[in-house]
Amino acid sequence: MLGTGYYNSWVLAGNVRTHYSWAGHEGPAVVLTHGGGPGSSGEAGWRLMLPYLAREGFRVYAPDQLSMGQTDARHHAWPVLGHQSLADHVHDFIEALCLDEVCLVGNSQGAYVAAKVALDHPEKVRRAFFIGSATIAAAMGIDRPDAATNPGVKALREYDYSREAMRRFMLCIVNDQAKVTDELVDYRHQMANRPGIRESRQAFDAYQVRMRKEPKLWERYSMKESLPRLKLPARFIWGKQDLFAPVEMGHRLAEKLPNIPFEYVDAGHQCQNDNPEAVNRMVSAFFKEA
Repeated sequence: MLGTGYYNSWVLAGNVRTHYSWAGHEGPAVVLTHGGGPGSSGEAGWRLMLPYLAREGFRVYAPDQLSMGQTDARHHAWPVLGHQSLADHVHDFIEALCLDEVCLVGNSQGAYVAAKVALDHPEKVRRAFFIGSATIAAAMGIDRPDAATNPGVKALREYDYSREAMRRFMLCIVNDQAKVTDELVDYRHQMANRPGIRESRQAFDAYQVRMRKEPKLWERYSMKESLPRLKLPARFIWGKQDLFAPVEMGHRLAEKLPNIPFEYVDAGHQCQNDNPEAVNRMVSAFFKEA
């Protein structure tokens, strides 16, 4: 374990044996959806928020999404429909735990997944909190301002499943290099090299290539029409010092989403781990408004 104050369990979500981290025994349910970088997992992404929200009176769950963490990576669990597979799996997870209604928090690609679940299943979602997401920006038609020079994009493109490549990637998404500990690098390297993970990620990437060639598939991914019409209460924060998804993307996205308040915080790409004290308070206060 990377932290304390939370536990790890398994559940059959759909037909996929799904690993998740959790904390809290009572109160409203909160589901946390992690980002999509190599070695990502519920524990790696949310180890600092899980125990905090539990102390604030919530039941908190952070599933390992398809192709990541300790969740089953055999052929039947591959995300062959890309982001839609991830969103469908999170919905299956909510159903498997018999959660009637949840609040959602998502970071990076996980913010897109949270938004997609909220759009596809509004009856299951109470509120949503999004954290710095180039994936949502892309789905809204916003390109990266530094796609050719961004070191994080380069590290992701050149990632070769080695420990050294994992460290290079982590140093690009975590602004405080002291937080890129050997323990964190080793954990994420281990998760990224579990049997079946590489093939599962390749299935996801193959769909991404196909999606960009077929308008009908891109339409399912796009949020240009749907997210501005989101009716449930939502909030978006972005790290002012985000090196992976520059804050300029957040400003442009805010213009396209007048229905969702934006706030900019002193943090990098993983706001919840860069500035946990501030972000944890913001999430708890937003959900308690209900």
